[in-house]
Amino acid sequence: MRARAAARAEELRRLIEHHNYRYYVLDDPEITDAEWDRLFAELGALEADHPELVAPDSPTQRIGARPADAFGQIVHRLPMLSLENAFSEEDVREFDLRTRDRLKVQGDIEYAVEPKLDGLAVTVIYERGRYARAATRGDGVRGEDVTANVRTVRSVPLVLRGDVPALLEARGEVFMPRAGFERLNAEARARGEKTFANPRNAAAGSLRQLDPRITAARPLEVFFYGLGEIEGSTPPERQSALLAQLRSWGLRVCPEASIVRGVEGCLEYFRRIGARRASLPYQIDGVVYKVDRRADQDRLGSAVRAPRWALAHKFPADEARTVVRGVEFQVGRTGALTPVARLEPVFVGGVTVSNATLHNMDEIERKDVRIGDTVVIRRAGDVIPEIVRVVPERRPADAIRVGLPARCPVCGSPVMREAQDAVARCSGRRRCAAQNREWLRHFASRRAMDIDGLGEQLLGQLVARGLVATPADLYALSAEELAGLERMGEKSARNLLEAIDRSRSTTLPRFLFALGIPDVGEVTALALASEFGTLEALAAADIEHVQRTPNVGPVIALSIREFFADPVNQQIIGELRARGVHWAPQESVPATKPLAGSTFVMTGTLAAMTREEVEERLRALGAKVSGSLSGKTGYLVVGADPGSKLQRAQALGIATLDEPQLLELLRTGRLPARTLR
Repeated sequence: MRARAAARAEELRRLIEHHNYRYYVLDDPEITDAEWDRLFAELGALEADHPELVAPDSPTQRIGARPADAFGQIVHRLPMLSLENAFSEEDVREFDLRTRDRLKVQGDIEYAVEPKLDGLAVTVIYERGRYARAATRGDGVRGEDVTANVRTVRSVPLVLRGDVPALLEARGEVFMPRAGFERLNAEARARGEKTFANPRNAAAGSLRQLDPRITAARPLEVFFYGLGEIEGSTPPERQSALLAQLRSWGLRVCPEASIVRGVEGCLEYFRRIGARRASLPYQIDGVVYKVDRRADQDRLGSAVRAPRWALAHKFPADEARTVVRGVEFQVGRTGALTPVARLEPVFVGGVTVSNATLHNMDEIERKDVRIGDTVVIRRAGDVIPEIVRVVPERRPADAIRVGLPARCPVCGSPVMREAQDAVARCSGRRRCAAQNREWLRHFASRRAMDIDGLGEQLLGQLVARGLVATPADLYALSAEELAGLERMGEKSARNLLEAIDRSRSTTLPRFLFALGIPDVGEVTALALASEFGTLEALAAADIEHVQRTPNVGPVIALSIREFFADPVNQQIIGELRARGVHWAPQESVPATKPLAGSTFVMTGTLAAMTREEVEERLRALGAKVSGSLSGKTGYLVVGADPGSKLQRAQALGIATLDEPQLLELLRTGRLPARTLR
């Protein structure tokens, strides 16, 4: 009896996955929805009668996960880069010209083209053909772990088809079709609940639900368009062939994807898709062009945040007219005053807009924006709405010019503006409540001290009640004080105190970044920590020494020197130490940095260390670590089950290191002689 049940369950799983493939990938269903429902119900009943037959990749397990406590993080093995944007035909022609110049090509280039979906970018990892993990793009390096939620999306296969790689990282876009969006909002209105503004917001909100069962109830779909890491298989030589390969593995790709020749082919495709935009079953905000040949992609490489071989050609942004009712100045962490126009509410780009940024006084004067003016505002995707231009013929006689306030609207300190500086700043520094609040928020943020649960609203309550004025005050909070705050129960208070306690131990680069020194971001903080090793050495250094740090110029050096010379900052750092905040000295790096100028790439699995640990150690020795091979790659680190990178490295004549050689290198800082070419 059990054997028959097990065989039938396996057959049902195979049938359901087959029909999912026919429905979602081939768009050619063989059975009706009702027949699919009967198969699914039969499998569910079998698994209920025989719980031991339930498999992790069974279609019935898409909605079985418990609610998540919070999203963790997944570090992308290869960064999830953004795309450079184009907003005009001229931008596209310049991209094509740059591409042909870099490739030294006289004729037309073939481009893979497809619609740019207005959804949420995800990466889905399969291990030996089975669904393993999923993450959002995040900041490109780290994304939110949405494994349980993406599992519920029916067009994401749980098991791949055919001869699959040992490791496959498929990248795509989760979106909500227009019909599903309308149905979701109709149901919300019927229940008297808040509706979503547009399909993109609905998709993002659905994928970030802490309870995967809510995600499962939302009409989400996916299209895949690229690869991250792949091991055990060689990717196709063209982007167009890659899409066909993804499809053969059971991964859904956009049916509108095509191949065109030259820039004129790109622009014709853009116009053709633009004309059909409103009739497509999903929302798009442009078209993506990719150089089709992978060898050419490798030659072109990537800039810091975007590949040089791809371009997103955006449709014209949504625009509308409204009236400026006032202009207010917001004060940021560094004291910068940003003018914000308060508008007569207007519906544009799928949302109601009542505010628009004016950037700075130069922008106000250039556009001659006045209170009372009728203006054209633009909103594209999630970009903050901006005022495009004034409609001069509709200017009233009593329109009021906008002037820079002489004093900070928050603390009353004088507003300063250097002659050549577009930005005006409040001179109150930490005495300004707005600057201080933004400083505290920055200090607690994920990339700084990472105090989980200390959001903007909660921090506002702590400041308003006088419980927190400096970062050191966070480490003196008690459960009794937290219990008196709105929406703060006993468990929430305990969790926050535990998060604060965990943050007491950090690294020197994180602590330097958390201090909020003007112009010191994460990269500069790491460079300073590597240069000086300890906070005491940095605080005592003169401007000339600070300026010798890579990427630190005279302006940043002066900012650092002034920060550590300020008695208030010295006192706060002392109080943080007294309340148990500590940071490990940065490991000293040999003065010669023995691996300086060398670029390393990794493939396969390492037994002794994680990839992140290896990368950190290599960078400490001066090396650059890249995710892809090129002619500039010096060494390929090869672990167990290496991917196609090993064959490519051998073809390019790139030296390789096995794990014992790598460990010897990290121990001594010297490359094994037999790896030298």
